[in-house]
Amino acid sequence: MLTNLDVTELTAFRRELHRKPELSGEEVETARTIASALGALNPSRILTGLGGHGVAAVFDSGTPGPTVLFRAELDALPIAERNDIDWVSQHPGKSHVCGHDGHMTMLLALGRMISRRPVAKGRVVLMFQPAEEDGSGAKAVVADPAFAGIQPDWAFAIHIEPGRPFGYVSTCPGLINCASLGLGMTFSGKTAHAADPEDGLSPARTIAALIPALEAPGQGGELDDDFRLVTITHVRIGEPSFGVAPGEGEVYATLRTSGDAGMEALETQARALATSLAEEAGLGVSFQVCDHFAASINHPEAYEVAAAAMEALNVPYGDAGVPMRASEDFGVFGWNARAAMLCLGPGEDYAALHNPDYDFPDDLIPVGSAIFERIARDLLGSAS
Repeated sequence: MLTNLDVTELTAFRRELHRKPELSGEEVETARTIASALGALNPSRILTGLGGHGVAAVFDSGTPGPTVLFRAELDALPIAERNDIDWVSQHPGKSHVCGHDGHMTMLLALGRMISRRPVAKGRVVLMFQPAEEDGSGAKAVVADPAFAGIQPDWAFAIHIEPGRPFGYVSTCPGLINCASLGLGMTFSGKTAHAADPEDGLSPARTIAALIPALEAPGQGGELDDDFRLVTITHVRIGEPSFGVAPGEGEVYATLRTSGDAGMEALETQARALATSLAEEAGLGVSFQVCDHFAASINHPEAYEVAAAAMEALNVPYGDAGVPMRASEDFGVFGWNARAAMLCLGPGEDYAALHNPDYDFPDDLIPVGSAIFERIARDLLGSAS
């Protein structure tokens, strides 16, 4: 259990993290700060540089048993904060407006409790993941050779989710967050004088035909196995000019599906469509993939463990608002472990994530860390 002094110190720590946000792949100082705070808890070992700037603390009981991983995220967003608070971001154009500063602090709170009262068997791993916001961090962490030494049997994460009552947890077995992928398509032709467009090769009509054709198989709807959603997020044709017929253009589309297999099929379909239209027009086409998130699927056993922990703590929970179309870079941890994501409410009228006036509510630190601790105790017990 956290003391009042713990909560005061952890609140101050969270606010210091909030002052110094770092973007995906740039979390050097954040990782150093986390590693230093973990060192004071005397874990069995600390791993740094995982998948980039990832940090993990291992609390090993010394007795055989499962490995239980709890994950938080290191990175912030490229959003200028607009908050009148003493701990507002000191880094212009960057801010922790997705709650990652609070998630990190909940893990440190868990570390304090495990340090004081070790588990009876197995291991607890506190995983601070880099580059969550662009979907590259979890894959890089899991692919890191050092991760094999802490491969978990169970994995859990909490993400704050506005729109829910304070302290209410939304979760469910099965799909919790959709898979998504950003697909950039660049078409190349030949510029010409606007008076003689026939002397060039414009991608304008190809792109005009591509947009509705891309959207057709991805109309959204119910979040079942057949869910597909294609969102056009950016279109550019040529340069701003009245004298030049364009010779190049690009389209950005975000693809969403309810599973990784569906994403592979939808991406293949989108690429084939763009390639076919380009070939018909004599254009070249190239592709770029960004922000590729695996689907987050709650394992039924992990869900049951989390549900039992919340019932024991009298934490209200249910399936309000889940599954979600939005993506989360946690699903990869569930590829080889029983995993569950929990969405913790800050209040129904709380500022939305990624809004410039969002700030993590510090009163949730003891709530989230208590859920984590109960899960750890239920799976690993407590040393006498």
